Amino acid sequence: MNLPSSLPGWLDYIERQHPQSIAMGLDRVMAVRDALALQPVFPLITVAGTNGKGSACMMLEAMLGSAGYRVGTYTSPHLLRYNERVRVGGAEAGDDALAEAFSAVEQARSAAGVPLTYFEFGTLAAVRLFCRERVDAAILEVGLGGRLDAVNVFDADLAMLMSVGMDHMEYLGDTREAIGAEKAHVFRPGRVAVCADREPPQSVTEHAARIGAKFLLLGRDFDFVLQPLQWSYRGPGGDRHGLPLPALRGNFQVANASACIAALDALRDRLPVATGNIRDGLVRVENPGRFQVLPGRPAVILDVAHNPQAAAALADNLARMTGYRETIAVFSMLSDKDIGGVVRALRGHVDHWLLAPVEGHRATPLAELRRQLRGAGVAAGITACASIEEAMDRAYRMAGVGDRILAFGSFLVVAAAMTAARKRQLK
Repeated sequence: MNLPSSLPGWLDYIERQHPQSIAMGLDRVMAVRDALALQPVFPLITVAGTNGKGSACMMLEAMLGSAGYRVGTYTSPHLLRYNERVRVGGAEAGDDALAEAFSAVEQARSAAGVPLTYFEFGTLAAVRLFCRERVDAAILEVGLGGRLDAVNVFDADLAMLMSVGMDHMEYLGDTREAIGAEKAHVFRPGRVAVCADREPPQSVTEHAARIGAKFLLLGRDFDFVLQPLQWSYRGPGGDRHGLPLPALRGNFQVANASACIAALDALRDRLPVATGNIRDGLVRVENPGRFQVLPGRPAVILDVAHNPQAAAALADNLARMTGYRETIAVFSMLSDKDIGGVVRALRGHVDHWLLAPVEGHRATPLAELRRQLRGAGVAAGITACASIEEAMDRAYRMAGVGDRILAFGSFLVVAAAMTAARKRQLK
């Protein structure tokens, strides 16, 4: 069988290798990991949580990068290019390097005689690439849950749990206790586990105690004080004052930043990072699609918020962003998400809803989106569009210079809206 030679060819190939997009379990991934002899020698940080994972990964990358470390960062999903998922030294991995990594994983998978999902392929390829590049440290974002996620086949030197909310309930359970238990399995005996959720489920703290993890909890073992234009941190590694607010928007990002500092403090013997590097990282960190405000008028805000917890944070950010007359939302969500919960969090901040389907078998039909909005209390101002691009075009025509356009509800919505906005800029 002829294997692909280009990255696009490999992405198409791995998407066709498993009948399911999600297949929980670690045995298959472990078998291929062992066939590849993947044994990272660099410090490894695993980041789990319902929300805040991507922001934490980018903050850690920026802080460690400022300190001179060459960091490998693996996140998901991507917005426009697969390369966004795998970064080395702050830059996206190249097509050839990713294609080579996929080829190595496929050879090992074939030898092991097991199937892999798209995400499992990507996880193993990313770690293979980081080992080949001999990075100084690696940051791996958990895709779903923790216990049975492909990332969890690697023993992290430090694990982070950013938050526990209600999402992916068909896989993780329908209570915070059940979901927390799944996520807490990224913790390792005798190693530090940083939790940025002030009130984690009891299942999280119990699991940490049961396995003997060194559990650091926000509000107990580390914390922050928010001040006008700056903030202060206290933690086991000492206090830090006069820190700049993160470049990522939202006061909740300070909690994420606190967890990152606590993590770096715990790793200071292997990866020392000065306060100046932390400050620099906070100022220059970027994470596209998380309350990202595009330049120009009308203002365009992109946010991947797709669960009630993230929607509440988005609503808070919108409330703080004053001076706009009307908000026009370009909105869609996947069918397995809590659409009503997200709409209820945002309904008081949106004047017009432009609904459009996204691509894929998990897309929510327009009629169901409309039904969910009405069920959540949105009685008027709803318009159906054939695509996100059409919805963005209509939003631009509706919006005056004093209005704002909000595209949210899914990574797929943000990616399509971002593409539409770029096309408009090129006209």
